[in-house]
Amino acid sequence: MAIRQIIRQAKLFSASNSAAVPKGHLAVYVGETQRKRFVVPISFLSQPLFQDLLKKSEEEFGFDHPMGGLTIPCSEETFVDLTSRLNSS
Repeated sequence: MAIRQIIRQAKLFSASNSAAVPKGHLAVYVGETQRKRFVVPISFLSQPLFQDLLKKSEEEFGFDHPMGGLTIPCSEETFVDLTSRLNSS
């Protein structure tokens, strides 16, 4: 249930910034100290590996994301590795 709320917020955030985010994608901020913005396909939201990141995000931030968009607290390297695996499947 909580993941659905995070997904809803991410979609709303992406819709409000549609000029910067292509349709069918959402912006996420990744990093443990400094945050870097990534634009990922919405289809990632249904992937178990990405859902694990969403759970981690919920545990750390709840529903109050400091960057105004979905913030994922993992290293940039980990995120890039995970998303490259999702892109290849």
